Amino acid sequence: MARVLSLFWSQPFLPLAGRTKTTLCKMSMDSRARKVFAAALKAVQPHTVVQQNVERKDDAIIIDGHKFTLQHNLHLVGFGKAVLGMAAEVERIMGDHLVKGVISVPHGIQETLQQHGKHHLLLKENSCIKIIEGAKHNLPDTDAQKAAEEIMHLASELQEKDILLVLISGGGSALLPAPIPPITLQEKLDVTRKLAAAGATIQELNTVRRALSLLKGGGLAHYAHPAQVVALILSDVIGDPLDLIASGPTVQSEVWPEEVLSVLERYNLLHTVPVSVKDVLGRTSPRWKGNKDQTDKAEHVLNVVIGSNSVALMSAGRCVRELGFRPVVLSPGVCGNVRSVSRLYGLLAHFACSREEPPPEIATEVLRLGPEVGVESWDLCRTMQVLGEGRTEGWGATCMLAGGEPTVKLTGKGRGGRNQELALRVGLELRGLDLPPSGPVFLSGGTDGQDGPTEAAGAITDGRLYEEAQAQGLDIDSFLINNDSYTFFSCLSAGKRLVVSGLTCTNVMDVHMLLIPPIPINIG
Repeated sequence: MARVLSLFWSQPFLPLAGRTKTTLCKMSMDSRARKVFAAALKAVQPHTVVQQNVERKDDAIIIDGHKFTLQHNLHLVGFGKAVLGMAAEVERIMGDHLVKGVISVPHGIQETLQQHGKHHLLLKENSCIKIIEGAKHNLPDTDAQKAAEEIMHLASELQEKDILLVLISGGGSALLPAPIPPITLQEKLDVTRKLAAAGATIQELNTVRRALSLLKGGGLAHYAHPAQVVALILSDVIGDPLDLIASGPTVQSEVWPEEVLSVLERYNLLHTVPVSVKDVLGRTSPRWKGNKDQTDKAEHVLNVVIGSNSVALMSAGRCVRELGFRPVVLSPGVCGNVRSVSRLYGLLAHFACSREEPPPEIATEVLRLGPEVGVESWDLCRTMQVLGEGRTEGWGATCMLAGGEPTVKLTGKGRGGRNQELALRVGLELRGLDLPPSGPVFLSGGTDGQDGPTEAAGAITDGRLYEEAQAQGLDIDSFLINNDSYTFFSCLSAGKRLVVSGLTCTNVMDVHMLLIPPIPINIG
């Protein structure tokens, strides 16, 4: 294994591993970690990502290098948890060229934004954009269905000279339910719930959703033809797959009834689905009625991801440099069980903090865990290269950044979320290492500001966690068994380790960081 790693270590990692030493600031490690997380959140705010990706030049807009002429011909639709703020910024940029709009947003969001003083994320009083709130508890409902119907109606009336700007963010699928008649919303929900409970993958769930929906899988783009469709997307899915974000309403995808029937049969649900679902799947005609020219062309649709976990990590990396650390991004696609993810981060911390050449078994175990957590071997080797350089060359002040969406296996009924549980487990992994400011600090936070059913976005931890808990009479194992990480961190030292960001108005999954100060090494 040492020979394998030496192949990667023979060349400097230029993009992230600068040779210039930077003087560390006097902030505590805890404060620096929190500042880096705040920088990541700031970069993916709804109004920020629109500002950075929509350029207005006189009577034209430029998006992703494409220029579109404005002639009071711009219409807007949107659906998702962050689209209200996105729409407010579009409204400010476009002025009276914006003719009409409909957006589907979470129930109660306007009142919540007002209470938190987020007035810049609200529409003007005389706005031409209609707001429909729905999807209580993040589940499709009749209000969300009404919004979907109005969005479909607006799109259907557009002509070739028109531009339809589509705003999409996390939660968009639940806010755009449009089941194909005679399927009812409840029937469609029941089918997808049964599939999810049976263990269907996200790809299988989306295959079924698209087949039963008028707007998903490119349906919205179809109804808007021949108008120009431009979708601005704030991604909350690993890898930013356009067909999975809100089930791809602007991404044309073929729907084969045979494929859907195969999925239902795989999970023994074929004979229990409603008659209406069987009726729709048995049709030979397309999903959409031919009210428009059927020759949809790809050049009439532009999909642009304007915000993602990668964008958040890039901003975090810039902040890390300002704070005197050398950043290295492991991956924006970390997934898998938090047990495996915490083990990986613990191994990398021990690798980076070793005062002597780390045993080869650490690298072997790191590479073994890679497939379990969605990280490529190349990315692991590249990261260990930078961490190793920090140790052997005396730099040492390094920050490993990562993102994604790990999962938690529920074994109890406590309060918490994947970020707090990950931080708790990583804290156990860091046991035995030096304590800050000489030892590493780990932070995990959800960019939506709400980790599970709690007010916290996540938590911050280090090598003293176990002893701190013992001294306060807190049994870590019992909290983990009950999935009660929020209660644990609330009780531990009066909650000082919790990361509470408040309302973020965005969501690009989670941000993880491991801050490693300069490590004195033994030269013998």
